[in-house]
Amino acid sequence: MFRRWGMSFWCVGIDEIPATSVQSYDGGMPGLTHTLQRVGDRGDEPYIFHFPDGNASVSRLLVRSLIPAAVPGSSMEDVVLARVDYSRLDRSDAGVGIRLNSTVVNVAHTGAGSGVDVTYVHGGNAHTVRADRCVMACYNSAIPYLCPELPAAQKAGLSYNVKVPLTYTKVAIPNWRAFAELGTDFVYYTNAFYKQVELDYPVSIGGYEFGSRPDDPMVLHMCHVHYFPDIQGPDQWREGRRRLLTTPFAEFERHARDQLDQALSSTGFDAGRDVTAITVNRWAHGYAYSPDLLWEPDWPDEASKPWVIGRQPFGRITIANSDAAAAANTDSAIAQAHRAVQEALG
Repeated sequence: MFRRWGMSFWCVGIDEIPATSVQSYDGGMPGLTHTLQRVGDRGDEPYIFHFPDGNASVSRLLVRSLIPAAVPGSSMEDVVLARVDYSRLDRSDAGVGIRLNSTVVNVAHTGAGSGVDVTYVHGGNAHTVRADRCVMACYNSAIPYLCPELPAAQKAGLSYNVKVPLTYTKVAIPNWRAFAELGTDFVYYTNAFYKQVELDYPVSIGGYEFGSRPDDPMVLHMCHVHYFPDIQGPDQWREGRRRLLTTPFAEFERHARDQLDQALSSTGFDAGRDVTAITVNRWAHGYAYSPDLLWEPDWPDEASKPWVIGRQPFGRITIANSDAAAAANTDSAIAQAHRAVQEALG
């Protein structure tokens, strides 16, 4: 029952998760209330306090603050349905520019060390921009390849971060009467391709309203993480990434339809008829490295942790991203960004 319960959160089997971590996880698994006392500060607060598009609206709010003309509106509520004017993001007459589809390939200090040259590829051509300072907020494990002048110890600290691969599959259905008839909003599969299927979270904000009635359309959430009973530690995430990138869409679709029929067919649900659309969102480099699992060594102090060594300032280059905290959550990303900017300004 418990073997794969934490796969959508820790992305490993239950045998690699400390019991103390399970205590603070809002899993809702039957029996835990009688065997483990819940700890943590969230209590019974439901997990619905987020934007319906996840962190995308956080990014949109940041863009609005930097370039107000690009994102109409003025509040947290109206940003969800706001349409971005992409023509406003990158203008030569603006004080701030955001250049999309531009992949950085090299970051290096100038010869005198008085600035930073950032080389990127845009439209098939390489360009270099010279800056006074640079904050690198990309995947930390990629930084040693982009910035080869870093010290060896710092490169090793950055490379310690093995990103966690996982897949979020979204399934659109015309109504959720089947779930209402069964009296559930969540189905857990103990040993299937997808670990779960659940109704979208009941989030309404601004002009966006969730489907509150069983006859309303609904988006179902299904999560898949490759499970390797014979591989432990970060190597399972490396292998999971290889599997994820070589698994065809048809396999994700087949399992989604089959598992929905398994759970809902007793109500008359038919995936061949009732599924309107399927999107497969593959995060080959998804969550930040998770250091709270059983294989992690006991570091003597904070400064000894590889991700702390990796995020140290290097000349005029500072390092952000949730990877720098080894914690895959938004507040960690914000905290690390603030630290990196303060280091750059200092």
